[in-house]
Amino acid sequence: MQEQPQYNNPEPEEEGIDIIGLLKGLWDGRKTILICTGVFVALGLIAALTMARTYSVTTVMVPQMASKSNSSLSSLASLAGIDLSSANSSGDISPLIYPQIVSSVPFQLELIHTPLHYAKVDQPVSMFAYVQEFAKPTVFGVIKKYTIGLPGTILGALRKPKEELTLPASDGSNAPKPLLLSKDEQAVVNSLKQCINLQIDKKEGYLTLNVTGSEPLQTAELALKTQQLLQDEVTRIRTEKAQSELDYIQARYTEIKAEAESYQTALATVTDRSQDIATTRSRIERDRIQAKYNIANSIYNDMAKQLEVAKMQVKKDTPVYTIIQPVTVPNKPSNSRAKTLAVWTFLGILLGCGIVLGKGYLPKLKEMFGDKPEDDKERLSEENQDHE
Repeated sequence: MQEQPQYNNPEPEEEGIDIIGLLKGLWDGRKTILICTGVFVALGLIAALTMARTYSVTTVMVPQMASKSNSSLSSLASLAGIDLSSANSSGDISPLIYPQIVSSVPFQLELIHTPLHYAKVDQPVSMFAYVQEFAKPTVFGVIKKYTIGLPGTILGALRKPKEELTLPASDGSNAPKPLLLSKDEQAVVNSLKQCINLQIDKKEGYLTLNVTGSEPLQTAELALKTQQLLQDEVTRIRTEKAQSELDYIQARYTEIKAEAESYQTALATVTDRSQDIATTRSRIERDRIQAKYNIANSIYNDMAKQLEVAKMQVKKDTPVYTIIQPVTVPNKPSNSRAKTLAVWTFLGILLGCGIVLGKGYLPKLKEMFGDKPEDDKERLSEENQDHE
């Protein structure tokens, strides 16, 4: 029995990266790498020297949510004859809504028209006025406008200017009207939205507000105004229902108080007049006024209790914010020129290495994906045979 010959299939050699070859190729193309790096270093110097300095302010606050029941307040109110259980408490709004409040148009309009201190202006001016009258475009912005943004600039110059929309004149009704922003206001609002960032830590329950600006004092004032405006807006939303009830009860309390006092005055007049002459008519008139006064005084006392309940409810619904990290004026800019130069230099080195390595692998790619001469000859011979 003959043994079958066993053929050992040679294992394919594993292809690896030739590190020495790569380094040799980079060394041979060092001139290209140095040229690319030098060009990007020059661009980095221009970008670093012409970039606008920005400052950042961060503040951290914790909103104290109102408890569902306040036993101490209820017990104190019950001693005065006031029942707080009848008061309807307004629900708490979720802190997840706070970023929507900050990015809303009325909130942004309030911020852009808030006076702030700028180094170039002697008196406080709003951000909108500063952008329109005092701000100057940066060198990098001008270069970008007339290079990358040149087609848009040309098209904008050729287009006909659009007429500004205006709202119709008021007809005297209290019907709500939409907000209308001018083109300049919309541009400032869009840029301001990029400068304000409100983050919410759902696990720990605190808010982090980060504001970026062009000057230290202006940035700190803008952050402080944003923080205060957010607190006021949340307070208004949470106490809106309780405040509406308080206003109604206050108006009714004032009205019934004046009515009770008028009946009291009339009762005193009738009583003084009937002391000398006691007639049935005077007695009936006095009893009638006395009955009206008793009813008005009873309603007055009840409204006084309801007024105190409404005041307590407004105070209870008013949120309290604990400021963990207050607003401080920054001492250093948030963007670094050295970091900008380092980024441009790294990009130059990376591009130079890519060009050198690309030149080395380009022939291999052509050989891999291109047609070989032998394949071309076989293909031509087959075509000739088909024609014959």
